[in-house]
Formats: sequence, C-alpha cells, structure tokens
Amino acid sequence: MATARRDRPHRVGMVVFDGVKMLDLAGPSEVFAESNRIGANYELSVCAVGGGAVTSSTGMRISADADAAAGDLGFDTLLVMGGDLLPTRPIDAELRDAVRGLADRSRRVCSICTGAFILAATGLLEGRRATTHWQHTALLARAYPAVAVEPDAIFVRDGDLLTSAGVTAGIDLALALLEDDHGEDLARQVAQSLVVFLQRPGGQSQFSPTLQGPRPRTPLLRAVFDAIAADPAGNHSIATLAAQASLSPRHLTRLFRDELGTTPAKYVDAVRFDSAKASLDAGLGVIEAA
Repeated sequence: MATARRDRPHRVGMVVFDGVKMLDLAGPSEVFAESNRIGANYELSVCAVGGGAVTSSTGMRISADADAAAGDLGFDTLLVMGGDLLPTRPIDAELRDAVRGLADRSRRVCSICTGAFILAATGLLEGRRATTHWQHTALLARAYPAVAVEPDAIFVRDGDLLTSAGVTAGIDLALALLEDDHGEDLARQVAQSLVVFLQRPGGQSQFSPTLQGPRPRTPLLRAVFDAIAADPAGNHSIATLAAQASLSPRHLTRLFRDELGTTPAKYVDAVRFDSAKASLDAGLGVIEAA
C-alpha cells in the first residue's frame, strides 16, 4: 500500500531558463505529481533567475514560482534542467551562480540531460561521477576533465548528487528518487500509472546511431536484444542466448538473419564495439574501455 503522506512537504525546486527542454521539466514533474495522488507529499516549485517566465524549447512559456537567485531559497531536492544550447556556449554567469547557491542550500542535487553542464560549471561535479545525454558525454569529459563521465548510464548516483542521461531519462531519475523516499512499491505504482519502466533495460548505447536498426518483431528476440544491450560485456554465446530465449541455436540464428540481417555473434560484436567507442569518447583509456 502507498506510504502515508508526510506532514511536512518534500520541497522540490526545478531550475529553468530560456531554451529549457520542456520534457526535462514535464517528465519528472509528472512523476512527483502522480506520486502525490497515492500517498507522497511533494511540493514543486519552478525557479528561474529573476523569477520571470521563460521560453521553453517548444516555444511555450513557463511561469516561475520563485527567483532562483534569491539568497534564502533552498530545497530538499534540487533539479537542474537541460537545454540544447547548454553544451554549445559558456554557461550564463547568473544562472551558474544561482544554481551554486541553491545547491549549497539543498539536501539533494540532480541534473536532467545537459543540465549536467550547469552543475559542472559550478564546480559541483569536480571529482564526482556523472552522465549526460549520449551525444554530449565526450564533450563533457573534455571540457571538465575532473569529472568522471559515465557515457552509457541512464543516470548516475554519487552520494546526494545525481545526474541523468538525455530527456526521458529524467523520468528514470525521478522514479529512483521516489523509490529512495517512499520505497519500491509506491515507485512501481507510479511507473505503472505512467506506463513507463520502473528500471528500463539497457544503457544509453542502445540509442546510438550504429544500433538504430529496426526492432525485432518476435517478442523472444526482443528480450535477447535488450539483454545484450543491458550488459554488453556479459556471456552472450549463441548457446546462452538461445537458452535465454527458450529457442534452439539454429532457430535463434535464423531469427537474427531474417529480422536483423546479421548473426548473433556479429550483433554482440556491434554492441560491444559501440559501448567501447562511447567509453573512449568519454576519455577512458583503452584498457579501461576493454
């Protein structure tokens, strides 16, 4: 059953700015709002430097509840959203300083997607593990060499500092925060209500261009597909994969050929190559990537 509602609301601050990715804000907000319907008690506040409205990536205006630069503002959980322009130019000094001040006065600090570039600019990620959208992990690693970038992670937890991968990964992060606060049962109810994974299979490498071929039509083959993406370094011999799918090795090989145009071994090699490339792009050495 759902956890009893707390007397004091858990305050969640969400930092936005012109160009903020709408889904970075909307996804986590829906997780917390849905959890309130079944027993949680989150109080959501949208914060922007100056306290005025901002224009999102969709062109829609977002009203702010508070000035992010206010010196007395702090939260139980701070979420810093991402935007397409953040990796392309220096972070605005006012936004950087406001986020640093909010982080110092908040118990738990998180970024969604390219919001990691804002946290990195404040110095909060120095010496810490982090991730961001797969398209920008290499840039984050080069721009901030003191950050241990994990390119394939959906989200990374380093103590009370959490960073997520691109866009919808903010939902995964919010569900993890919800599970921390209220347990797995409530988080599972919210995931079911929103029709999303409580813990999605695979990492970011499954979304990279080299693996964006057609999804298998056969459900058993899709399960094999996801198992390989979830653990590229695992034992994926033809015998092991066939046993996981409850198929004969010959039948599994035929399905791979008919639906993916390749063999199981070649597909596993492609996944591993892509994972290794992502690690190298993020600054890891050859031995670490291997």
